[in-house]
Amino acid sequence: MKPSPRTADFVAGVSVAGLLVPEAIAYAGIAGVAPAHALIASIAGTAIYACAGRSTVAVVSPTSASATIIAAASAALAASSPGAIDAGLWVSALVLAAAVLFLFASLARLGHFAALISRPVLHGFAFGLAVTIVIHQLPAVAGVTATGASTMEVLFNLLRQAAQWNPWTVVLGIAAYAGLRLLRRIAMFPAALAVLVAGIAATALFDLPAHGVATVGTLALAWPHFALPRLGNQEWLSVFEVAVPLVVILYAESWGSIRSLSLRRGEAVEPNRELAALGAANLLSGALQGLPVGAGFSASSANDDAGARSRLAGAVAAVAVAVIALFGARWLALLPVAVLAAVVASALTHALNPKPLLALHRLKRDEFLAACAVLGVIVAGVLPGMLFAVLLSVLATARRVAQARVTVLGRLGETHDYVDALRNPQAVQVSDVLVVRPEEPLFFANAESALAEIRRIAQRQPAVKVVVVSLEESADLDSTAVEVLGEFRQWLRANGLALRLARVKDDARELLARAAPRDPFDCFWSVDDAVAAPRYSLTEPVIPAT
Repeated sequence: MKPSPRTADFVAGVSVAGLLVPEAIAYAGIAGVAPAHALIASIAGTAIYACAGRSTVAVVSPTSASATIIAAASAALAASSPGAIDAGLWVSALVLAAAVLFLFASLARLGHFAALISRPVLHGFAFGLAVTIVIHQLPAVAGVTATGASTMEVLFNLLRQAAQWNPWTVVLGIAAYAGLRLLRRIAMFPAALAVLVAGIAATALFDLPAHGVATVGTLALAWPHFALPRLGNQEWLSVFEVAVPLVVILYAESWGSIRSLSLRRGEAVEPNRELAALGAANLLSGALQGLPVGAGFSASSANDDAGARSRLAGAVAAVAVAVIALFGARWLALLPVAVLAAVVASALTHALNPKPLLALHRLKRDEFLAACAVLGVIVAGVLPGMLFAVLLSVLATARRVAQARVTVLGRLGETHDYVDALRNPQAVQVSDVLVVRPEEPLFFANAESALAEIRRIAQRQPAVKVVVVSLEESADLDSTAVEVLGEFRQWLRANGLALRLARVKDDARELLARAAPRDPFDCFWSVDDAVAAPRYSLTEPVIPAT
């Protein structure tokens, strides 16, 4: 007998709370703030998204990426004004700035700009980030202190202290991780909560601190209150500058989680609505001095796996986290840090799967971009690595659209289809007609180089009398492309050739008509029509000798 939707949502909410509480404490440690800031953020994020979001399983709470980025960003801001402002105020200011940027992006309908970060780069960034975070959890499992300016330095210092590793914490961490992986196979079972309770019980039964096992310790859970940081104009400007990359990665991570899980469930989500929901969640979290929140893949996937049927599960999770934080603080103080590290590592296990990267290698597409994103995060750090990943996405997009790739087309048998003549040897080219297709939309960055390439191709074929340019890839044209097309037509005419434009979309056709009302371009709906049109009578040489 299947449980009712409300029962399923209740069980899922409690299960997710069991993951959110230890994750929040761990992420607070990563961010360098008290656990209360992360717990408040978890409550605010899940509650607001349950009201304003559209995904039935997305869980909006502090994420590993945002915690690491906020630590680096707040440290940089605090260094710029040493001793002037408490570090916690920088965090609050960053979260509020991120909220404002989210809400502005929603009002400006900028949701689809997340597509500028390519999936290969996002896969590489996620993999590198998972490696970085897991490595930073290993010292807690080993029971030693290992720090460093980079992830590799942390790993090196950890291995150098192998003789000092605490066997109690090592066994405890491994057991907690193995228990989580095994218990997650049980449907509708709060695995993280069970491991959390088991860790607390182990501390009480075996007096783990006496064996050198570190615990969370007393949690200072101050009651949340609204407060806005008082900063000067220049300081707010610095905050907003740092908040931009935080928003980019939060939204990229959140939209990736929301979109993939919604596709799996057949749900419809709208990116600008999700931007508004994330903005509202961060606004409340920032006003309560919480960490930035986003739809992390680990918590959202856990909600999905636990059988959530609606956003009620998120609301239940918010209440459950609040109850645990308020009434279980003295028990949470007994939680071993090694168990927390195991919970974080387990939550990131899915991100350590190299399958998406190996798929790129098999496709022989974008594997270099993904590898650079991985190395950027591991070698340079999370914040520089994230900026590097975003830059890689933009550069890859710019490189692709700016390439002057031109394909020569031929007719496929007796059909009306024109295909790549090089890849289809059976395609026939009309002797006096050159049919070409720019493989990217023509615009200011590639129009001149694309048409220069067509000119070179035409010069190598002296028999050509007509050049047909298929604009099927150009839904519209900018002023530069129109101007370059006019110059190309003049060059063809000066050399006794005619220009015909095929597969011209309505917007481009109207623009070309406005650009040359007295001397209109010859536009055709299909390549076949352009080729079959009557030839011009030519009296001048087709291609001059060069």
